[in-house]
Amino acid sequence: MNAVAERYEAVRRNVADAADVSGRTADSVTIVAVTKTVGVEEIRLALSLGIRDFGENRVQELLGKHGLFPDARWHFIGTLQTNKVKDVVGRAHLIHSVDSLKLLAMIDRKAAEIGVIQPVLLQVNVSGEESKHGMSPVEAVDILCEAMRMENVEVRGLMTMAPFGRPEDSRPVFSMLRELAESLGEKHADGVKLGELSMGMTNDYRVAVEEGATIVRVGRALFNGR
Repeated sequence: MNAVAERYEAVRRNVADAADVSGRTADSVTIVAVTKTVGVEEIRLALSLGIRDFGENRVQELLGKHGLFPDARWHFIGTLQTNKVKDVVGRAHLIHSVDSLKLLAMIDRKAAEIGVIQPVLLQVNVSGEESKHGMSPVEAVDILCEAMRMENVEVRGLMTMAPFGRPEDSRPVFSMLRELAESLGEKHADGVKLGELSMGMTNDYRVAVEEGATIVRVGRALFNGR
């Protein structure tokens, strides 16, 4: 077994164990393989292992890799500038990083132009860290109301970035995002289903799954073992 295969199996076992803690199955969690700085051969190898979801945080990298591997599900996980929306809409299986109403409205307009419904997540800065992108929990309430009036975006859930540090320190952040999603879902029970929680990376994905993550974004643990 090659190194990437061994690492993928280790990540899958960790996800399964963490999901069990939260009373779920491993199938309830999508592992997004983050391919920042990862070459074509490693992506091809990952596909051969059964990985289908890949994440990119740069638009140019997304375009190039989507062109080479169009059958993979490409997630855009980085900060999305409004002038790059046209390049991502219709290509991204899911945009994780919608951090403002302006960006959401632009995605909706572009999706309408090309005749698609673009799935997105609202990025929420629940930790309040100034260095982190994302709307506040209060803003998320208002933006979700606006999203319900848009015909070409589908808000599937929320995303957050926890402060880097000890994995256990991320737990309150992940818990707050889950509670926010539950609260928003109760307020808009007839209009939205916030079923996806994208939270957790290589450093803390196990804690994220224990706290309800349905998507984890893992790069280093798969491709270079750190």
